[in-house]
Order: sequence, then structure tokens, then C-alpha cells
Amino acid sequence: MSFKFEWNAFADQPHNVAPRLERFRHHLKHVDTYLTLFTSNLHLALPVLKLYLRNLKKMYGQPVQLENAFALSVSPHEERNQEVIENLKEAGVRHSLVRIPSWEAGKLDYYGKFLELLHKNGIDFVIALLQRREDVTFSSSWKTFVEAVFSRFNKICSFYEVGHAWNRTKWGVWDYKEYLQLALPSLNLAQKYAVKLVGPAVIDFEFHLYPPTLDILAFDKVSSLLYVDRQGAPENSQFGMTTARKVSLLRAIVDSSGLRGRDLWVTEVNWPLKGTGKYSPASGKPNISEEEQANYLVRYFVICLASGHIQRIYWWQLVAPGYGLIDSRNLPWRKRPSFSAFKTMVKLLDKSLFVSKIKDKKAEIFLFNKEEESFALCWTKGPAFDLSFERPVKKVLNRDGEEISFHPQKITIEENPKYVFFS
Repeated sequence: MSFKFEWNAFADQPHNVAPRLERFRHHLKHVDTYLTLFTSNLHLALPVLKLYLRNLKKMYGQPVQLENAFALSVSPHEERNQEVIENLKEAGVRHSLVRIPSWEAGKLDYYGKFLELLHKNGIDFVIALLQRREDVTFSSSWKTFVEAVFSRFNKICSFYEVGHAWNRTKWGVWDYKEYLQLALPSLNLAQKYAVKLVGPAVIDFEFHLYPPTLDILAFDKVSSLLYVDRQGAPENSQFGMTTARKVSLLRAIVDSSGLRGRDLWVTEVNWPLKGTGKYSPASGKPNISEEEQANYLVRYFVICLASGHIQRIYWWQLVAPGYGLIDSRNLPWRKRPSFSAFKTMVKLLDKSLFVSKIKDKKAEIFLFNKEEESFALCWTKGPAFDLSFERPVKKVLNRDGEEISFHPQKITIEENPKYVFFS
């Protein structure tokens, strides 16, 4: 069945309009789908476990070059598009992502103006193709939409993420076989228009959906919308799995499929903000303060990228009242603490070499080299404490890139990440 689609423009996501009873009936009718899922995952359980344990053992023990790893998603803002571009450039970003919804297929000129502006400013971008229920029930319209986007933008955009957060029924797909039906036509179209595909764009920690989709869909880059916001800090665990363990497991699952060795991208992550009301994409516990968002942003990027399992992360997104780095509710737009945190992180870590992680019970300490500099990026999830480094410290920058005073023999480690530079 199809239901009237309702878009929540405040939070940039659909309302869940399908009745719960109807969804239950669908799942009951297609119970064989879940049996197939179980079989597919059971078959890979042992090889995945072996790779996962190997990944954990090696993680943070090997150098990782951080190159083109930091990305920031954006949306068109009509007369303020140039301001969006300038803020992207100020943040030091060269990679971005732009969503194009199927229900706005008639507005490709509108999106085209913005995409051309990104291209002219030297910003590479992924186009994420968003679906709704009608695209599953009337698949010909979806294929027409995909071909229209590929043919229109293939000269300026190489990568396209096919489908979005499809493991949430509000996005119109009710089981993984429906997603396969949606995504399969893009394979031939990608060859026709010489573009590359990104997917499967599964949201949250639902990794059991990867084996049956990766067996059929040979994506050029494997993507995950790996939110951990409902657990709070990125070091927190869900079913015993921290963010670091999750990315190790995801790497193991991909390497146990036919896409072994393919790059892994996190194409969407954020933390929604307290006090933003209808603009927040979540309610209750996931909403945090602006200071916490800035801290978690840096910590998430470092935990994932230094693992060597994730090659690139796209923060969703630059401008958004409920979760963005910039609050657009009033003019002029206000840059949140997370903007400065992101800008500093990119400036210091882009093109750096992650060297190793110091083992410490109370602190997270990641060591980097960049050009002639050696420094540590460190924080604690618990109470602040003083830490002595074996090497002489010449300067300390706070999360936002400001130089701060320090005691030569003891550096105060807090929840706010700090950059500690050695002589």
C-alpha cells in the first residue's frame, strides 16, 4: 500500500505516516525475508567474528594517513548559496554531500545551480538520492528520477548514494528486498552514464542488513549512516559495542562480503541539540548541549578515522537549526561551537599521520605527526585530571584552536579535546 507522503521541513526528514498495523501486516506477510536475513548472517558469522577480533587487535596499533577524510554535507539556501560556499571553504572542506529527493525531480534546475557553484569552487561532492514509499510501489518513476539525475550531473559529480536510511519505514522501504528492488536499476544506469555508486546507506547499528545487500549490489564505496547519538558520548557502548568496536565490526562484515577492501564512508552523522524544538530530528535523550556536540564531533571523527577502518566521514550538515554547525533561525547566521571545533580539527588533522594511541585508563590520547610537528589529541570521558607527558610540551591548543596556558609538567585533560604539541 501507499500512504500520503509528509515531509518535515523543520527537521529534514519524513513524518512516519504509515499506520503501525499496516507495517506489522507487511512484516508478517514477508516473514520469509527475515529467515533469509538470518541465514545470510549465520553463514558469515564465523569469518566475520575472526576478522572482527583481528581488527580489534590491530586497531590504533598501525599508522593511518588522514587524507581527504573530512567532509561536510550541505543543502541549497537559494539567495544565500554563496554564503554556504564561503562557510564550507572557511571550514577547510573539499568534500561535501548534497541530497536530492525523488519528490523534487522537477527542481533539478534549482539543485543544478547550487551544484555548479560547488563545482566551480573546487568542492567535490556526492549526490544522495532520497526515496519515498511511492518509489517502491511505482518503481518506474524512481528509475526515471535516477536516470535524470545521472544524465544531468555526471559531468560534475562522480559518486551517487542510492537510497537513504531505508531501514526506517518512514523513508518508504519496509524490508531489504524492497531496497534491492529500488537499487538494482541504478547498476546499469551507472555504467551507462559512467558514474560510481555509494551504498547501502543503512542508518544506525543494524549491520545485519549489509550481507544480503552487498551480495547483490556491487557498490564502489560502502556507506553507513552510523549514528551513535542515542548512546550520548561516542565512547559509550550499545549492547557492549562502542563506536570503535562498531567500525571494527562493520569493516569485518564488508571484508567478508564480495566487496572486500572497498572504502568505507560514514555519509551521515550528527548529534541533535537541546532547545531547538521542532527543528530537532529527535526527541528526548539524544538532544545535547552545543558544547557537548562540539566535543562529540571531534571525538567521533578521531575514533573512527584513526581506526583505519573508515576512510571518510560526512557530518550532516553545515547549516541546520536543530543540529547543524550553523544556526540559521535568525540573521545573520550564527556559527556554533561545533563550527570552530570542526574547522580546527580539519586544519590540524587533514593530511596528518596518525601514529599510535597511548594506553591510559582515564584518557583517550591519540598521537599525530604533520609536517615537522608532533602532537597529541586527548580528552577524557570522566572528571578532569592532570596528566604528565614523557615528552616536553611546547604549546597547547583548545578544541577551537585557541592557544591556552598550561603547566609544563601536567596538562589538564577534560571532556573538551585538546591538542598538545611537543618540542
